[in-house]
Order: sequence, then C-alpha cells, then structure tokens
Amino acid sequence: MTVHSGNLRAIGYDSRTRTLQVDLENGVTLEYNGISEELWRRFRQSSSPWSFYRDQIEEDYASRRVSAQPPSGKNPLDELFRKP
Repeated sequence: MTVHSGNLRAIGYDSRTRTLQVDLENGVTLEYNGISEELWRRFRQSSSPWSFYRDQIEEDYASRRVSAQPPSGKNPLDELFRKP
C-alpha cells in the first residue's frame, strides 16, 4: 500500500510468512521477519506511519535489504563520480 509519511513510500505485509516489506523514498526496500498481524494492523492504521515505523519496527526488529535501486533507476552518485 502506498504511504506518504516521512521517508516511507510503500508498505506491505505477508501474514503467511509474517514478513513486512518497507519501501523508502531513497529506493531502498527493507524486509522484516517475525512481525505480528497486530503490529502490522497498528502500523498501517497509524496516524503517523513514519514515526510508528521508527519507534516500533526499525528499532526493535532486524532488517534485510532486498533492493537498493534508486527510484529513478539512476544512482545519485553517478554525476559526482563521473569521469571527465
């Protein structure tokens, strides 16, 4: 589901595997395992999903990076390190 809060772009949950996926504005996608349906429900219904994520998920659960593709498909550092 699309989210516009802080650095969150989208969030999703698989109840079968108890896995939460978080897409950030910088193009990074993180996966969190062992997330209960109750925590997922509270997260998606939160009035401030970014704050909830930072306080209840990011600090308490280990993440696994599943993607690091910038949103534009272009690495923002390419211009900085471009050869003349």
